[in-house]
Amino acid sequence: MNASQTRYLLVANGKAAGNPELREGVNVARQGGMSIDVQVTWETRDAVRFARDAQALGFTHVIAAGGDGTVNEVVNGLMMLPKAKRPILGVVPLGSANDFANSIGLPLAPDKALRAVVSLSVQWVDVVQVSFDPTSDSAKSYYLNMATGGFGAEISSSTPKALKRVLRGHAYSVMGALKAWRHYRYRADLCWEGAQQQHSSLLMLALGNARQAGGGQVLAPQAKLDDGLLDVLLVKEFPSVKELPQLVRELRSFPAEGQLVNYFTASWFELSTYGDEPPWPLALDGETHEAFYFRAEVVPRAIQVAMPSTCPMLSSFKPA
Repeated sequence: MNASQTRYLLVANGKAAGNPELREGVNVARQGGMSIDVQVTWETRDAVRFARDAQALGFTHVIAAGGDGTVNEVVNGLMMLPKAKRPILGVVPLGSANDFANSIGLPLAPDKALRAVVSLSVQWVDVVQVSFDPTSDSAKSYYLNMATGGFGAEISSSTPKALKRVLRGHAYSVMGALKAWRHYRYRADLCWEGAQQQHSSLLMLALGNARQAGGGQVLAPQAKLDDGLLDVLLVKEFPSVKELPQLVRELRSFPAEGQLVNYFTASWFELSTYGDEPPWPLALDGETHEAFYFRAEVVPRAIQVAMPSTCPMLSSFKPA
């Protein structure tokens, strides 16, 4: 693909579209010969539609300009297309957490991030499909970064947007500390690749395609974006605050089979509530759900992303 065939669609979150650095970056890019159109979201799922329609309109790249939620919507739109027709994904981080952009090493300044979309290499990465109804193929969603369930999803969904803006990623830590004074327990049957179904009582779970969520909280420290596997973190409920030091120790070491923490990989993971248990709160890169059932499954090498080839989450990465 030569430069004359390359066309960029920048999908800007409506709340961030007035960012002066973004506007200046787009103007400079156009002056430099970059073919770039801009569409601004007005309501939920606009970015899904814009991304879905991009290829038919002749765009080779779709740039998500916003937070993790905007990236999530763009990914869901791209996944509506056949693999061979999916435009390349670029990211200009303009949100409160920007977990995906931070974790892959993108510049945070809008103008620099926009230039990076053009200059960086393109890498194939996995996407995770989440199904909410085993009898229906339509009740599904996708995510690129991280799904959190239970306590972790409660923090994400209940953190006020104003607090996110003021504190950035630290807002999630603040909400976590506040909620820690209340005891949560989430029960469900769990099943995953290579394991028998088991009754579980958890504080939270995380299913990582990448490594961090909630504004820099590392929940899947060994995750790779292109290995065809989920990195699964299970945090068991604990009966007393006396267990907190043990929990902190295990969340630093991520043992495969700890007293309170289990960490492992699987290509799929399934959860279903039982009895009169309430639905599980679930957050997929900012997209919140309440689910009595879900199945998360890796779609290997599903999309191409403009990102540093030196990202530690690529299987080709070799530490110095």
